[in-house]
Amino acid sequence: MVLFFTLVSSILVYFVYRANRNTYEAVLNRVTVNVRQNDQDVIRILHLSDLHLENLSISPDYLYNKLKDEHIDLIALTGDFLDRKKSIPKLVPYLNVFQQLNPAYGIYAVFGNHDYVLRGQHFQTLKKTLEQHGCILLQNETRTIFVDGKTVNIIGIDDFSTKRSDLQKAYANVKDGLNLVLTHDPNIVLHMHDYHFDYLLSGHFHGGQIHWPKPYHLVKMGKLVRMNMIKGYHEIDGKPFYISEGLGQTGVNIRVGTKPEITIHTLSLMPLKQAKQHVS
Repeated sequence: MVLFFTLVSSILVYFVYRANRNTYEAVLNRVTVNVRQNDQDVIRILHLSDLHLENLSISPDYLYNKLKDEHIDLIALTGDFLDRKKSIPKLVPYLNVFQQLNPAYGIYAVFGNHDYVLRGQHFQTLKKTLEQHGCILLQNETRTIFVDGKTVNIIGIDDFSTKRSDLQKAYANVKDGLNLVLTHDPNIVLHMHDYHFDYLLSGHFHGGQIHWPKPYHLVKMGKLVRMNMIKGYHEIDGKPFYISEGLGQTGVNIRVGTKPEITIHTLSLMPLKQAKQHVS
């Protein structure tokens, strides 16, 4: 009996060790969206989500070395930076890396449910820290940029899971052009039948974090999970969206069946409606 428990304990310790080691190596995924052959009118977006600084094994140096040779036009951060006030200073070295990567059109960020655990002055300190390090924060609002003469609306929709999303407000100043949506909880796409987007970036699910044999624990996190949409590229109503597996972890610092994700999206500057007309 003692031997049996020793064996089980050893297996469990090894399992936890391997699961923790999985958090130290990020996968760099490359996604191409609606880009036609020889299409030069594109924007390259570095997408990071769910840093969760309380349980983050990826260092700023690791991140910089992984990305320093990449051509990045824009950085999109889709929420859940942290949930404790003492973690705010830990965010600064990562923000410095984002600035060092020198995205031509800036750094844009939205908040997630964990960020809103902070209250009052502590949340304001988080906002101020992000803004002081070059992040443009979007809380149900749009910023319009021009890339090679093409109009790109960067639409930031506030966190859906904490009932802070306001689609009407977020889309109030959208101009004719490409609609790039940044949001934390991808479940919002199920409520966007009347709101057009050409591409939507999100996170929230961590790819299950413990994805073995299946991420049953995610069921409570919305309808998309029951539709088996918890990570990667998907489409709804013909509109594409992406769910990042995130960079950090929550609860315990382990991953099973998933790894931290860094994503570079190459997106055509031609809006979907024009692209369909072009094909036809």
